[in-house]
Amino acid sequence: MALLEWRDEFRTGIEGVDYEHEKLLAEINAVYELIGASGERERVLDGLGEIYGSISAHFALEEQMMKRHGYPGYREHKADHDRLLDEIQQISDEFEASAELDEADFKRRLADWFQVHFGTHDARLHRLAEMREHDTVSPTTLKSLIRNARNRFLQR
Repeated sequence: MALLEWRDEFRTGIEGVDYEHEKLLAEINAVYELIGASGERERVLDGLGEIYGSISAHFALEEQMMKRHGYPGYREHKADHDRLLDEIQQISDEFEASAELDEADFKRRLADWFQVHFGTHDARLHRLAEMREHDTVSPTTLKSLIRNARNRFLQR
């Protein structure tokens, strides 16, 4: 069973953003499925690296869009992005250092990590009509941003 299910209420109306959010949910769910598997610690860490890379690239694109449109909540939204990136780093560090994992807490933190930000900051941001008209990002650029962020995360 998936930790998080995609729901219509998550839709922003921005095709690229919705795609990225669905992809992130799939990555979180993939890590969730690996958590209980014995001998899968490296795969969980790699999965967390993928999540970090994807969300870091997504945040960079969102921040670019907010700046371009003079979004008044930019500073607060960016601060939450920074907090979320720090938190996924902390989740990974704690998982890597733990001899025993509190699976229930770990799963709750992964779920909260996505849902809280999306339900607050992203919901406000994507309701603005002018944000729906942002530039399309090429898949090559997005893959490059994700790869670079993932590599930085895994090399810490």
